Amino acid sequence: MPGDLASHAEATVLHLALPSVSAIDKPRPYDLDDGDVYMSSYENRFRLFSSVEYEGQLYMTPLNFIESVTLTEPKTKRKWKSLTKKELEKTLVDTPPVWKGSSNLFRNLRERGVISYTEYLFLLCILTKPHAGFKIAFNMFDADGNQMVDKREFLVLEEIFRKQKDRKESAEDVQRSDHQSLQLYGHRKSYAHSVDERLTETTLLVHFFGKKGKAELNFEDFYKFMDNLQTEVLEIEFLSYSKGMPTISEEDFARILLRYTNVDDISGYLENLQQSTPDDKGITFEEFRSFFQFLNNLEDFTIAMQMYNFASRSVGQDEFTRAVYVATGLKLTQHVVNTVFRIFDEDHDDKLSYKEFIGVMKDRLHRGRRGVRVEEKFTSFKSCLKKQLSGK
Repeated sequence: MPGDLASHAEATVLHLALPSVSAIDKPRPYDLDDGDVYMSSYENRFRLFSSVEYEGQLYMTPLNFIESVTLTEPKTKRKWKSLTKKELEKTLVDTPPVWKGSSNLFRNLRERGVISYTEYLFLLCILTKPHAGFKIAFNMFDADGNQMVDKREFLVLEEIFRKQKDRKESAEDVQRSDHQSLQLYGHRKSYAHSVDERLTETTLLVHFFGKKGKAELNFEDFYKFMDNLQTEVLEIEFLSYSKGMPTISEEDFARILLRYTNVDDISGYLENLQQSTPDDKGITFEEFRSFFQFLNNLEDFTIAMQMYNFASRSVGQDEFTRAVYVATGLKLTQHVVNTVFRIFDEDHDDKLSYKEFIGVMKDRLHRGRRGVRVEEKFTSFKSCLKKQLSGK
């Protein structure tokens, strides 16, 4: 390990009186900045929703995680429950193998499981990843290129996810952060040997690698896990509005859509919807799911939208639908597209400008930061990957 990294491995860390959220109860080998220890908005949220503690470390249950990405705050204030080793082992007994996963995994497990802080950040990343990026994510974990991921490879790249997410960013920090993360990627094999063998088993580790940690994860199962997690969270949100019905209202669709943005006052958008020509027949779950999958591909769609701007062409509903399909391969229904135009078309000309739609949606807040109005910007996993591929 290079000398400068080794010296940082010995840097003093902040010892909190409260239980730590760290997955490793010691200074992390790649904490590159002495000033990097702080209470991030993600860390605050993890602490807020966590309900169990084991050997000084906080953990979420599967139900805690679901609540953290679907609620503004916990339903009830709770004290952290301390687990013994025997209780922890009993908690993990019901964890199914990854090939038995489903879009009800977290709802089925509820309190029977534990999720570390690093895993929490990894799961948050999954929620906003486009399906096309699943293979890239898997290949990043697959350090030796054998198309299988073992437990040690997973732990190393999981830590890089944490470093990318859990960091104070400023405009000056972005380039430095990307460079450091790539240094981590380049050293991931040597870092694998420093992963603490005594790491607590968690629901995710048992689910992916079995109770003995010897199983390996293939891409098909990894893809299904990521897709199931996205679907499960969307189902929970949809069902909270549909109340047993097969559809949600167009107004509820607007409310869900806008709650992930920096828009503080959504009344103007709801008025747009109400004043336009009614086309209210409800939004089905498949329409709802397809639209949020599209939003995970917003960067590629933005490029398609810019092409229309360069050609001085207005973006009507047909152009919007085509741009979505070209950029993402998703076919949105005419009703969903019409509803989106009713919400965002501020001047009611049946055209969408960059400002009207992209300008609002590009600053969507991450689910893991709901209710936390902060201006910090985090370096994207995609940006890190682009730099790595270009050799910069």
